[in-house]
Amino acid sequence: MSTDTVSAPDRDPLRPLRYFWRVPLLLLHVVLGVLLCAGILSWNKHVVMKDGREPFAHRMIRWWSTKLLRIFGLRSVRFGQPLRDPVLFVANHTSWIDIELLHSQRAACFVAKAEIASWPLVGWLAASGGTIFHRRGSNHSLATVMQVMVDRLRGGRSVAVFPEGGTGHNGVLRVFHARIFQAALDADVPVQPVALRFARDGRRVIDAGFREHENFLQNFLRLLGEAPLDAEVHFLEPVPATPEARRRMAELSRERIAAALEDRAA
Repeated sequence: MSTDTVSAPDRDPLRPLRYFWRVPLLLLHVVLGVLLCAGILSWNKHVVMKDGREPFAHRMIRWWSTKLLRIFGLRSVRFGQPLRDPVLFVANHTSWIDIELLHSQRAACFVAKAEIASWPLVGWLAASGGTIFHRRGSNHSLATVMQVMVDRLRGGRSVAVFPEGGTGHNGVLRVFHARIFQAALDADVPVQPVALRFARDGRRVIDAGFREHENFLQNFLRLLGEAPLDAEVHFLEPVPATPEARRRMAELSRERIAAALEDRAA
């Protein structure tokens, strides 16, 4: 088994050049995102997949997210197949970019920290995409979020969560919280683990996400100038529903994601 790698050093002579052409593209793409949210998404918030056919609004979300990743030098690559809506996707979490990475393959309602709702523009875009906001540390907020998740799932929408409860650093996969899996049991929908992995030349890059003590703006600017990477989305085998053992569902999801994140021996 090969060891994990890290991304290219920050002293990259091409970084200023990447900023030169990526920043204008990003600004144009954000404006386009605002227009999409104000138009297509505002009129089609509650559309769902029928007979496996993806609604136009969902395709627009995937298209916009894929193009955003490309502006950041990230090529979205899918492994495996996502289940049909509705499904509870559970993924590892390294950065804000994880949401766009999964959205490039499937439009889902994400559960995100409540602070994002107050961010200029970003909060509005997230809300327009169906994000469910959760105030961390509040049991009342969690109970409300769980009920909204169940309602969305029963209504035919997929929901995506990061069961680690926060972002990991340096490739470390944290413990998965089991309570979040109850929503899938209550709504009677499958749970599909999803491994989000950044790679260059087939080798995993462990610091593409948040570095320790790095804030959103620092991570955003660093990624914007980064050399190209593959952004892999691995849709893994669903975990069996076991009402008497949510903890086992969480552990099995984590095990499958951990295995998919590892570098393969040459």
